[in-house]
Amino acid sequence: MASTNTTACHSGEGGLPTGSPLTGWLAVSSVMLGIFSIVTTEILPIGLLTTIGSSFAISDGMAGLMLTLPGLLAAVSAPVVTVATAHVDRRQMLCVFMLLLAMANFLAAAAPGYWLVLLSRVIVGIVIGGFWSIGAGLAERLVPAASVGRATSVIFSAVPLGSVIGVPAGTFIGDLGGWRTAFVVMGALTAGVLAMLLLVMPSLPPNGTTRPSVLRGMFKSVNVRFALLLTFLAVLAHFGTYTYVGPFLEQVTDVGSQLVTVFLLVYGAAGVVGNFLGGALVTRYPRATFALAAGLIATATLLLPILGRLQVGAVALLIIWGVAYGAVPVSSQTWFAKATPDAPEAASVLFTASFQMTISLGAVAGGVIVDRTSPSTVMTLGGLVAVLVVVAAWAHFARRLTWPDNT
Repeated sequence: MASTNTTACHSGEGGLPTGSPLTGWLAVSSVMLGIFSIVTTEILPIGLLTTIGSSFAISDGMAGLMLTLPGLLAAVSAPVVTVATAHVDRRQMLCVFMLLLAMANFLAAAAPGYWLVLLSRVIVGIVIGGFWSIGAGLAERLVPAASVGRATSVIFSAVPLGSVIGVPAGTFIGDLGGWRTAFVVMGALTAGVLAMLLLVMPSLPPNGTTRPSVLRGMFKSVNVRFALLLTFLAVLAHFGTYTYVGPFLEQVTDVGSQLVTVFLLVYGAAGVVGNFLGGALVTRYPRATFALAAGLIATATLLLPILGRLQVGAVALLIIWGVAYGAVPVSSQTWFAKATPDAPEAASVLFTASFQMTISLGAVAGGVIVDRTSPSTVMTLGGLVAVLVVVAAWAHFARRLTWPDNT
């Protein structure tokens, strides 16, 4: 961007911010809104799963492919797109991804057949892998060092905000105007985020090329491998169950679609709290934070088939679940970043790829189980997987491994 542009800060040598604090935080906010758009688009079908499935005469498990495909494509595109565009200004790439996301939402809204909906979800997956890999680690290039931790929490607050605002709002719009209207609104919002990125994001020349050799070398770190294990188990437990929380609430708790929206809103609000709590705790207590979050996810999902038959029990457990899962993304990203401090974008690539691949696997596993058994069985099995995270964290503590450690 031209040096006369006063609406955005500019990165100096080494990618350090040189503009005013206000412009840096505006840029951070634009990244957060971009991730909010991505997260909301990715999980929007959760609240509309039954409605979309009915319109195409497919089962809940088949409709779950709308969650499976983006995760799978994101896991592949995270390293591929990041490496292929390693020499391209990161601002340009963020804008391209927002344009693609808007197009994907409009395509889903207009799709006459389910296969076109799935095609739009392929595009969403590519956007997730690319935008997340670049955007998740940008805080240190946009704000002073003392504010990086807070800026990272702001960026990652987009994850629970996608649940607290995006999914319930999308479900509400879907109830009023149909599920296609929800995707139209999401496309318009994404176009607005694109405009904001163009206005406030500074030029971001590549800061350390992400090469395949760098990604391969990360696996030599004990703590990177452990972060992969924790991320895999925690996200598998969550998305294997949360993808089908709508059918659970409708079939087991016996609530209507409007109350499902309210319940998801409560869950998302708890997730916002969990995001900032997790961000504050994980740098000091990495093992304990992950273990506590997983333990609470296990508690909530294991008790849902029992206490979730009552509305008050379902709400209480969704609050616990929301707080717990809200801490997972920021904790996982922090683990990867601290384990590889010299390659922040590569750390984001590995975080994104592992996170999204597991979302895909979780949705597939949950879909297979829910079509053959019931939503209650899905919750129980997901809870047992979450217990494994607690066991793994305890085993890691018992070995007295330091953190971070690149050996």
